[in-house]
Amino acid sequence: MAHSEPVLTGARRLSVGITVYGCEQDEALLFREMAPRFGVTPIIADAAVSEGNVELAVGNRCVSVGHKTPVGRSALLALSRGGVRYVSTRSVGYDHIDVEYAESVGISVGNVAYSPDSVADYALMLMLMMVRDAQSVLLRVSEHDYRLNDVRGKELRDLTVGVIGTGRIGAAVVGRLRGFGSRVVAYDSRPHADVDYVSLDELLQVSDIVTLHTPLDAGTHHLLDGRRIERMKRGAFVVNTGRGPLLDTDALVSALESGRLGGAALDVLEGEEGIFYADCRDRSVESELLVRLQKLPNVLISPHTAYYTDRALRDTVENSIVNCLKFQSGERYA
Repeated sequence: MAHSEPVLTGARRLSVGITVYGCEQDEALLFREMAPRFGVTPIIADAAVSEGNVELAVGNRCVSVGHKTPVGRSALLALSRGGVRYVSTRSVGYDHIDVEYAESVGISVGNVAYSPDSVADYALMLMLMMVRDAQSVLLRVSEHDYRLNDVRGKELRDLTVGVIGTGRIGAAVVGRLRGFGSRVVAYDSRPHADVDYVSLDELLQVSDIVTLHTPLDAGTHHLLDGRRIERMKRGAFVVNTGRGPLLDTDALVSALESGRLGGAALDVLEGEEGIFYADCRDRSVESELLVRLQKLPNVLISPHTAYYTDRALRDTVENSIVNCLKFQSGERYA
């Protein structure tokens, strides 16, 4: 089982070492700035963790990993044999780590909490861009075509938005939508926010926009499959800033190409690994579905960037250190 930890408040601070894998330059600067305040000595590696570099973790019981590269069983086994007992991923999701296998070789896995506003702001931006067809407007203006669209845009206050998943990010989205005057309905297997909860089928039937904020696991893989997409309102929009496999991308593409759906804004995508975060200008993109999506005028694609803010980065680095300190101190998770 993976755990999410708050900022350290009163736990005993220990002098420990942490190996930080897949660390980008701005992350490294923050680790070096923050770690001494917590009595931590970081070993920074820009490469993702693998069998070939596990020696960097020798002597450290805790390591931190990024979300961009899967952490395979061979790397987990090598870490375990090297004495690592805790892996903290610098992300909310941990679907890139085989948590069950990690635990079988004596490694606990933790994820981090960071500013939910980063993703919530981005989700609202995508909604606004879709309902105002901003992409086509900006593309035309870049070519010095300043005519108005043939079809007028919509206002969020006139729309019903269905929020699937009402954790920290989903709840932040709900709050923003209320500020715009939207009718908001929600679905969550564990309802706890102050919002109008309905069944998933009802949400799909009444929503003009469906936005995904639920974790990815075996029960939510292809949560929006072909059958459920067919139940959505004709002309509805889909926003996904959660995880790509929450959507059956093949079924989504078919619904968009047929005109069944009005559009989609996707910050995450099935099969994004090896494509997102890479410069593909001089090579072909090996994803037929991505190519088909990008040919559609009513689809917005961004490369898993909703989380990418200064504040979220600081939260992520601090809470990565905190996770490791709590594990080292023997503090039990809630």
